[in-house]
Amino acid sequence: MSSDRALIEVRNLTVDYVGEHSVARAVNGIDFDIREGEAFGLAGESGCGKSTVAFALARLTRLPGLVSGGEVRLNGEDVLKFDKARLKAYRWNEVSFVFQSAMNALNPVIPVSEQIMDVIETHEPELGQDGARARAVELFELVGIPSKRLDDYPHQFSGGMRQRICIAIALALKPKLIIMDEPTTALDVVVQRDIIEQIVDLKTRLGFSVLFITHDLGLMIEFCDRIGVMYSGELVEVAPSEAILTAPQHPYTRALGNSFPPLTGPRVRLEGIAGTPPDLRELPTGCRFAPRCPHAMEQCRIDAPQLRFIPEHKSQAACHLLN
Repeated sequence: MSSDRALIEVRNLTVDYVGEHSVARAVNGIDFDIREGEAFGLAGESGCGKSTVAFALARLTRLPGLVSGGEVRLNGEDVLKFDKARLKAYRWNEVSFVFQSAMNALNPVIPVSEQIMDVIETHEPELGQDGARARAVELFELVGIPSKRLDDYPHQFSGGMRQRICIAIALALKPKLIIMDEPTTALDVVVQRDIIEQIVDLKTRLGFSVLFITHDLGLMIEFCDRIGVMYSGELVEVAPSEAILTAPQHPYTRALGNSFPPLTGPRVRLEGIAGTPPDLRELPTGCRFAPRCPHAMEQCRIDAPQLRFIPEHKSQAACHLLN
């Protein structure tokens, strides 16, 4: 159950990718909160900036990426200003990351037990080896893997089990927020469902928050409490999941929803979104979605819309059509 208290506050976050002769603004001054105990999703087409935001929140941005502005506040502290010692504690004790490919995240030549224990012993050395192993056994049982398999190697597990191991490692130090970047992409539909149901159960039992990133809007609507929809580096809508499903306000959100099969009811003909996202090095003036929007007005091509609150849906959307 999520509360109304913000765990993470993102304000005017700006991320650039710096080339030899150009700069691409991948994230353009976005604002959002992640509440305590909440699953918050970031949705949008590939290249819209979802993963860039996730890496910025975890302080994992690497060159040519550069966080060039804004704040990421954790209980009032600006994460972007943490020194090395504070950052080490933040990355595991307060925020942890589950990456897209479990096989790439795990070392193939080291038993899984050592990989989990290494995290625990590095950050809680007072536990010692026996204490770290006992915690690893608890984590395996928590994610539904028999503890007798703790000393197996990554290749001996299925794709779904490897992802469960990554979740166990992410939970090792009881973080307040887990960032999950496309955690089910390489898994079949049945295994995807099992993983999502387990994350929901763990979140309910342990009380952590989740930043969930996926291109699958249907999966996100089922799992998340609220969703932020990104287009070309900007948030165009932030709303409760139910509102995203039943009353999307931005034309891009509606188009994105129409491109996925419905969660219930009869089969319908899916509609793609005409055109392609703009080149981040040569962005259009006004609304960035205007060149692809069938409802665009002259104002849309001149003035960039700002997020405005829509009280009847408890949502925010950035669109001149709502004025």
